[in-house]
Amino acid sequence: MKKFDKERVLLAVAAPVIALFVAVALTSVVLLASGKSPIEPYTLMLEQISYSDVQVLTINQAGMYYLAALAVAIGFRMNLFNIGVDGQYRLAAMVTAVVGAHVALPAALQIPLLIVVAMLTGAFWAGIAGLLKTTRGVSEVVATIMLNAIATSVIGYLTLTENFGVPVGNNQTTGVMKESGWFPGIKLAGGEVYGFVFVAVLAGVLYWLVLNRTRFGFDLRATGASESAAAASGVNAKRMVLTAMLISGAMAGLAGLPILLGDTHTYSLSFPAGLGFTAIGIALLGRNNPVGIALAALLWAFLDKASPALDYATPVAYDKEIAVIMQGLIVIAVVVSSETVRRWGLRRQQRRVGEELAAAARANANNGNNGNNDSAKEVAAR
Repeated sequence: MKKFDKERVLLAVAAPVIALFVAVALTSVVLLASGKSPIEPYTLMLEQISYSDVQVLTINQAGMYYLAALAVAIGFRMNLFNIGVDGQYRLAAMVTAVVGAHVALPAALQIPLLIVVAMLTGAFWAGIAGLLKTTRGVSEVVATIMLNAIATSVIGYLTLTENFGVPVGNNQTTGVMKESGWFPGIKLAGGEVYGFVFVAVLAGVLYWLVLNRTRFGFDLRATGASESAAAASGVNAKRMVLTAMLISGAMAGLAGLPILLGDTHTYSLSFPAGLGFTAIGIALLGRNNPVGIALAALLWAFLDKASPALDYATPVAYDKEIAVIMQGLIVIAVVVSSETVRRWGLRRQQRRVGEELAAAARANANNGNNGNNDSAKEVAAR
């Protein structure tokens, strides 16, 4: 049985905890500089936890954040920076909505079909960046940023009325999806929790199992750590890069399904955007760990859903952008604290190895002296 490493757990937790405290401290400084209370906004937001509607909204939003952050984390584990999650998930949601509006199958077939369509669309869009990187050496950062812009234009074209668009008032939609493709949720006092949230939980479990308990996961992590070392052990680095981008894109394709299949049942101009960029911060805060990402997604979603209460505070209202400032500071702080903790852990490891080597050298020296003493005693006895 593998020994529990307390120090490793401490190092993993230290960076996000430090980042959170630093973000709160810096946000408080901003509030003080504006002549407002540095404590009351946090109190007001924490009070929102007790409201059932905020709880439901937070869980639903966290499910979307979680899937998008897992997509980013897969790239991070391969040392790839997939900034294209935003374009991948929006394009996947739009194509899925079109298929869902024009194909009518029993629910047992319709929902799996829509999930597969979303994953294939996301994988296809991410695969373009993967091919460019493996065949032409184009940076995935540049490629995915450009593909985000192209995805926006493709979506705009496909949702024109002469293509697949269905105008509804001042909004342009893809039409209402067939009811067999609606993913059932759980009705609570505060609203309905998207059923797809449980799919997100399953995705997190599979993410952990594949990365930590399979040969493929080992090859992926090894390639991310050192392509040359992985190649020396027989791993095709280029194939792993392309595969990682495809899987990352497939995961990104699922990110829009909680709200698409559980609420809107159509893609429109008001569909949430910017989810992919938020996911980068969540993946960083969660240190690419499925449990850490889940906690970070819940924190991010809570800040989003609790911050509107600041606008209605009395007698002094606070700008809800305080939560946005905190989120931005968390991202900056987690990057800095992660590097600081990494260096501190490396120094600790080097010092521990040095102490173990010194102890081994002393033990060998003592054994040598004891052997010499025994030899001297034998000679004297003769």
